[in-house]
Amino acid sequence: MIPLSHSVLDPETAAAPVRGHRRAALAALLTMQLMVALDVTVVSVALPNLKVELGFSATGLSWVVNAYLIAFAGLLLLSGRLGDFFGPKRMFIAGTAVFTAASVACALAATPAMLVAGRFVQGLGAAMASAVILAMLVRLFPDQGEQARAMGAYGFTRAAGALLGLVAGGVLTQTLGWEAAFWINTPIGLAALALATRFVEATPSPARAARPDVIGAVLVTAGLSLGVYAIVLIGEPNGAPLAWGAVSAALLTAFLLRQAKAANPLMPLRLFRNRSLATGNAAFALLYAAATGFQFMTALLLQQVLGLSAVETGLAFVPTPVGVGVVSLVFNARLTRRFGAVAVMRTGLVLLAFGVALLALAPTDGNYWTDVLPALAILGIGQGMAMPTTMMLSMSGVPAADRGLASGLNNTAQQIGGAVGLSVMAVAAAAVTADGEAAGLDRLAALHGGYAATYWIQAAMVLVAFGLATVTLRTSKR
Repeated sequence: MIPLSHSVLDPETAAAPVRGHRRAALAALLTMQLMVALDVTVVSVALPNLKVELGFSATGLSWVVNAYLIAFAGLLLLSGRLGDFFGPKRMFIAGTAVFTAASVACALAATPAMLVAGRFVQGLGAAMASAVILAMLVRLFPDQGEQARAMGAYGFTRAAGALLGLVAGGVLTQTLGWEAAFWINTPIGLAALALATRFVEATPSPARAARPDVIGAVLVTAGLSLGVYAIVLIGEPNGAPLAWGAVSAALLTAFLLRQAKAANPLMPLRLFRNRSLATGNAAFALLYAAATGFQFMTALLLQQVLGLSAVETGLAFVPTPVGVGVVSLVFNARLTRRFGAVAVMRTGLVLLAFGVALLALAPTDGNYWTDVLPALAILGIGQGMAMPTTMMLSMSGVPAADRGLASGLNNTAQQIGGAVGLSVMAVAAAAVTADGEAAGLDRLAALHGGYAATYWIQAAMVLVAFGLATVTLRTSKR
């Protein structure tokens, strides 16, 4: 495996911008990421108001989330590769502009169909911009310690943005209406565009000389989109997720077969000979499956078992992003330089598994301060160690011509993992809760049993990621 300290030292880095410009460029990337993270939870909080004011049906309301998710996850891989062909700066600016404009369209929507269409376009813009962020971070910060700090800031922005959305969503929706959940993106998007235009340097596009694989692009986009569609149908009556999943699998199989033979493949299969990239993305899929399930199930646990309000629930999550921020922004660079990315990643994974196990062991009549808060703090520390180093490993040793693709692949692993995790946790919690009630448990105890079962599943996912890192990655300082 190529050491991280040498994985990005190519001629392109000689033109890396000076420190001040790099920080401003980082601010542009993080501002866009903040907007994307904020949007997800702000919109989730606004869903009840959207149902009443726009006249959504109970099943139709889910498409406010699903339309965004399908476009986002389905187009990430293609967007990352297009970033290699046309330059990451162009792709980032175009995606940010599309996302911001679509947010305005959503705020002005007068019917459910208009809002769902706007959300789909938002997902398109988010995919275009998010797909190239990791590739841009790797180029901006070739030094291992600086790269760890930048990746930590990126992870913290995602966690803090999601938390801020939970808190701000309720306030904005109650005081200004559901439209504010979309209007808030306008100033943030404009700020990201201004910073990116001024401070992000355009870079050569090594892959541009090759003609893009159009057929491969259609196959992988359709396959991923239908795969996410199948996932969101799990648990819905008459949804036929298995049928759609089979179609998705067939399309993705056809895509892989084409990549093995195409003259200029969209996703060269040689990339997966890079153990860091393959293991990093597999670990990220598992981590996001666990993390998405954790956020959803813990929100339900806090409200339905411990009796917290929606605002109190948002505030109750604060220890996790605080832990992420302190570790990733203050300590992670030093730990990575001293012990190596693999060792830091593995330690973080152990802490994550321990944190969710503590939540699984919490009693039904538990107290937030003694039974939940310590686990959330440990989870924040573990996430602050594991997430940035996993991102670094997934980009380690990737040639400059393929960084956009690798970045898109990383984001795709996150989104697919998150969608799978949420579906698995929801089905598992419902099944265990139903079994508990059938066995004579009261509703509160049955609910708690269902949520506890999902925490054990999350711990198992994290431990599988730990096993992957242990078996496939060397533990030297890289």
